[in-house]
Amino acid sequence: MTKNHNRLTVQAWKHDLVAGFLVFLIALPLCLGISLASGFPAVAGILTAIVGGILTPFFSNSELTIKGPAAGLIVIVLGCITDFGFTLGQNPSADLEAYRLALGVGIAAAVLQILFGFLRSGVLVEVFPIASVHGMLTAIGIIIIARQLPVTLGVRAQGSPLDLLLHVPTHIRNLNPEIALIGSLSLFILFGFPLIRNRYVQLLPAPLLVLLIAVPLGNSFDLAHEHTYSLMGNSYSLGGKYLVSVPYNLFRAITFPDFHGLATLKAWKWVALYALIGSLESLLSAKAIDLLDPWKRKTNLDRDLVAVGIGNLFSAFLGGLPMISEIVRSRANIDNGARTRLSNMAHGLILLLAVVLFARVMHHIPLAALAAMLVYTGFRLAHPREFVRVFRVGPDQFFIYLGTIVAVLMTDLLIGVFVGVGLTILFHLCHGLPFRKLFQSSIRLEPKEEKHCYIIPQTAAVFSHWISLKKFIERHGIAQRCNVVIDLSEADLIDHTVMENLHQMERDFKRQELDLRVTGLERHVGLSDHPLATRRKRRTELKESESH
Repeated sequence: MTKNHNRLTVQAWKHDLVAGFLVFLIALPLCLGISLASGFPAVAGILTAIVGGILTPFFSNSELTIKGPAAGLIVIVLGCITDFGFTLGQNPSADLEAYRLALGVGIAAAVLQILFGFLRSGVLVEVFPIASVHGMLTAIGIIIIARQLPVTLGVRAQGSPLDLLLHVPTHIRNLNPEIALIGSLSLFILFGFPLIRNRYVQLLPAPLLVLLIAVPLGNSFDLAHEHTYSLMGNSYSLGGKYLVSVPYNLFRAITFPDFHGLATLKAWKWVALYALIGSLESLLSAKAIDLLDPWKRKTNLDRDLVAVGIGNLFSAFLGGLPMISEIVRSRANIDNGARTRLSNMAHGLILLLAVVLFARVMHHIPLAALAAMLVYTGFRLAHPREFVRVFRVGPDQFFIYLGTIVAVLMTDLLIGVFVGVGLTILFHLCHGLPFRKLFQSSIRLEPKEEKHCYIIPQTAAVFSHWISLKKFIERHGIAQRCNVVIDLSEADLIDHTVMENLHQMERDFKRQELDLRVTGLERHVGLSDHPLATRRKRRTELKESESH
């Protein structure tokens, strides 16, 4: 592996430069759109991606992840800046103050993330029930759609995500036709592009195609100048407010944080959300990209968390958004032939050159086109297939998933996730697991036989036990180069989170040329026919174990 990796490092730079350039084409519009949707200046998202590209490769060993702003954090950043008095441009001085206070929150959260990494908290990704995590991501997608759909139609709208969704018919009735045409065409391209199977067409990134059509269309509508037009007896206004506003001097765009907000209690709620949700999303993305790595390299999640924390520290200090290891751009990085982390650095350097040399060109990008890209991103997070997939896993997981979504939409992310955790615990209690066993993990190790060790979780194997079970498996399996058999016959309850994680761990063992097998499930009944469904011990088996 080391010899092959060295060869990759020496010979990969051509592939990495090409991949970095293609990722830049995708990242540029997304960075602008995410930044504006978060209430930050447009250039803030680009600053984040520049820092994430140029700085983090020196600290992380993740070869293929792209660091930058993420749509999944829009809800948190916008909530934070709004809590500090953001007025959507009605009061520029108040907006600047709210922006600087939010940057102070970003600094504090970055320090926490660095501490998480040094305290080896990369295991944080394993803490939450899987259905609750997926529910959070789906809810984020729905919120992004609700907030960005009015922008694609040229309508100004405020309110909670549920209010915005309920008023979609009103937004359609009040749309600005020329802006809506740009937004609708952009959506048509983004949703239709994956259906085109021609490999030569697929070489052109869909976001770039959107810009190639939206920018000339915006110029033909003369969006750069304030004016009105009439259509079917109605009058509509157009002007620069429908275009991206980017400062022509990058260094003048740098804004430093204000730490006075950290003296208030509300600031620490957002610090916790930045640090916890940002870290969770970043770790999930890094873990997912490892599974796609053609060379089966494995990211040190603790080290990657430190890198993201350092990146966020510099990003917030310069006026940028929080960053994560971003899944969409990382997947594009792999698809475009990246070999090493040089591609991440290349995309950051090209972004820097673009914003320094072509800032005036960016001012011609219609906001409706960027909003359409975010609507598409939100749709991918909340794809109907995800609802179907979770439903197939089992009714318990679907209820937890829906409960998390509804709770996030009605309250906020943190409360929503913990509602999902609470629902998971409630289901476990309803399935007969005593409350004390939820947090008491008992694991027995049988003597090794022919390079095999038998690990037997007793009482239960549920999400709250997973961290200790995982460490136990790694210590006696991978660390000692030993094949592992997980015997679940003595566990009264095995939940979906443990089943899913064991399934992923089988792949980790295969990468190490080891074997991990799960046995003892014949004594349990699944809550659905799905192979990874929650399982509880059959009543006859349960009575026998209780009698002993």
